[in-house]
Amino acid sequence: MEQFKAKIIDPIGLHARPASLLTKEASKYKSNISLLYKDRQANLKSIMNIMALGVKEGAEIEVKADGEDEKEAINAIKAVMVDNKII
Repeated sequence: MEQFKAKIIDPIGLHARPASLLTKEASKYKSNISLLYKDRQANLKSIMNIMALGVKEGAEIEVKADGEDEKEAINAIKAVMVDNKII
């Protein structure tokens, strides 16, 4: 399992646009990829799951990937989040 923790810096939080970018990237990998916020968990391949978490600016999140391509998946998700100023 690969994972990282981060703080959301997008002023609107994880709204539709960043959620769709994350879903698109996560769907490229076979690994199970999850976003954890507070005591809740969302499948990063589901935009509805991500948006249902209600992640706001300043929130501490954790992303976990588990599977055959977990390292590549976690690195790609982190890159998308940094490149798009989500974290």
